[in-house]
Amino acid sequence: MNFIETPPERSDSRDRAQRLQSLLDMLAEHGRLSVSSAAESLGVSEATVRRDFSTLAEQQLVTRTHGGVVAASVAYDLPVRYRGRGDTNAKERIGAAAGDLVEPGMVVAFNGGTTTSATARRLAARSELAQAGQRPAVTVVTNALNIATEMVLRPFIRTVILGGVALPQSYELTGPLATLVLQELWLDMLMLGVDGFSLDSGASCHDESEAGVNAMMVRRARRVVVVAGSEKLGRRSFARICDADSVNVLVTDRDADAGIVEELRAAGVTVVLA
Repeated sequence: MNFIETPPERSDSRDRAQRLQSLLDMLAEHGRLSVSSAAESLGVSEATVRRDFSTLAEQQLVTRTHGGVVAASVAYDLPVRYRGRGDTNAKERIGAAAGDLVEPGMVVAFNGGTTTSATARRLAARSELAQAGQRPAVTVVTNALNIATEMVLRPFIRTVILGGVALPQSYELTGPLATLVLQELWLDMLMLGVDGFSLDSGASCHDESEAGVNAMMVRRARRVVVVAGSEKLGRRSFARICDADSVNVLVTDRDADAGIVEELRAAGVTVVLA
């Protein structure tokens, strides 16, 4: 899972991310946690646990109760690739910047991954969309089961999930059923998570079946936004999704290599550093 963190020290940030993940793991097992039991299990103060519970509640991952929390109706037991890898703080910044690009009335597609999940979660947390007069305020199209599970809980979001075969390593639906549905849809914006992105190799991922569905999403989208940490830039993965000139916007973190950023901007890709 990904979490919003604003502590001053990177080591503190990593410790807090691990603590939040531990709380979700315990909650997935028991369904309910009290402040006192969580503090005892983690070896921290009750004040620290209350702050952690507030963070999880703000992201709608838990529901606060008197003296504790209960599990919200979201997927906790995600595949390994979704668990805290890399800089979770950077992923949250990327997700916040990308999620704010969505305008009311849009049809927005998401493929699977940690950064697209953070982006979808940011979109779902935007209070002005929840308060918008039109229903739905946004339509989300996705082949990621975990994203669909979270989005369907928001009454202002219409959730469209693609058919296909579910991959246990990523919770993504792939295959001809997914592409057949996509062929009938028009997308205003695609939030595309990748395993590699460069000017020469374009966008790529590890799995060829995922790449096929992602490529169809790119073809059906009016605007393509790649959301990727700086470690993905300049890399090429196994299966090509699309060329770099099919990408309109790259949202990445501020640790991105300046040379790669300038190269992409010169090629016409708008780069947002979060």
